[in-house]
Amino acid sequence: MLENNPTLLTKKKKNTIIILCFSSVTAKITDPISKNPANPKSQAHLLTLSSPSTPNPIDLSQLYDTEATKMSAFLHQRPLYSTLSDPSPLSPRQSSSSQRPISLFSRTGLIALLSLLLILGVILPWTGTPSIFSSTKPASQTKWQQYTLSQAVSFVARNKTVIVCAVSQPYLPFLSNWLISISRQKHQDKVLVIAEDYATLYKVNEKWPGHAVLVPPAPDSQTAHKFGSQGFFNFTSRRPRHLLRILELGYNVMYNDVDMVWLQDPFPYFEGNHDVYFTDDMAAVKLPDHSHDLPPPGKKGRTYICSCMMFMHPTDGAKLVMKKWIEELQAQPWSKTKKSNDQPAFNWALNKTAGQVDLYLLPQAAFPTGGLYFKNQTWVQETKGKHVIIHNNYITGFEKKIKRFHDYGLWLVDGHSSESPLGKL
Repeated sequence: MLENNPTLLTKKKKNTIIILCFSSVTAKITDPISKNPANPKSQAHLLTLSSPSTPNPIDLSQLYDTEATKMSAFLHQRPLYSTLSDPSPLSPRQSSSSQRPISLFSRTGLIALLSLLLILGVILPWTGTPSIFSSTKPASQTKWQQYTLSQAVSFVARNKTVIVCAVSQPYLPFLSNWLISISRQKHQDKVLVIAEDYATLYKVNEKWPGHAVLVPPAPDSQTAHKFGSQGFFNFTSRRPRHLLRILELGYNVMYNDVDMVWLQDPFPYFEGNHDVYFTDDMAAVKLPDHSHDLPPPGKKGRTYICSCMMFMHPTDGAKLVMKKWIEELQAQPWSKTKKSNDQPAFNWALNKTAGQVDLYLLPQAAFPTGGLYFKNQTWVQETKGKHVIIHNNYITGFEKKIKRFHDYGLWLVDGHSSESPLGKL
């Protein structure tokens, strides 16, 4: 039975054998099954010995009861080593380094604790590593959460003009592609990104401080990119409110979807003092000198103007169109049976205010819809050199849009990310 127990250190006396039991691996008695400190008494009672002069066995549990406190203190304060087995033992200081657990309140433990506090409190803040014990948000995030639309417009505006887009995180690659094309026309400084989620707000302002703002509450960004979904409707229906607010602040505003690419500077086309400038979404070819009035209604009793691109002066007429757009969206909410988007409401707003507002249809050759530019190569060749902004619509899905841009040499982010104010995302 003895060979299955820890090392025994014995000291003979005349009629008595005293047995000290300790682990040869550690000074702490451990239960090998649970890995938890075992009841020393439960181990001590396993060993009983007798000698010729002691007819009654020695019950170690009784021995332990009287010596437990002393034994525990001895085992935890000093390394145990046998002078019988090793005539030249290691020094107690050397032995303790490998056998004795470090107490938090020992000299070594206190030094280790102070070192850890030094690293967490002094070194990590200097390296910019966020504290793992801090529940507060970084100061930069709090700053951008408090950044208002009026502050942002004032910061980016040039000559009382801003270029606005609304973006959620899935569209960041398209945002960068669009920005590269704008940078080539030297208008990037007046761009304001209306972030529709906090990830976009933080990312854009991290790369390009001050050029993104979020107008709460933020819609669900996970569904905002799927055309025809309620999330997409909620996302796009916020647009006229943003634009109306900018007009009320007294700024000219140009709006673009970010699945567009600029080939030339569009601002020379915003001639005169019209209230609202817009583009036709119909793919039918117009005459080169077509009218700039609002086109006649189509089969559904309304026009097919694209809400993807517009320019407005801060006039009463432009504000009226935005207010009417908001009213139409409220009157035609999204439902499972009628999966609407913001564009029909925009067209109803134009049709119902046409007699009160100075509207201007931009030339088709300069601002073609995707259904014309990507599907009528004869027309593209006939109007070559006149194209100003290309819209990648009449197609749905990120991958399909990117492939189409690739096919026409309009996907710029792969080879020209350095031209984007956002750099490489």
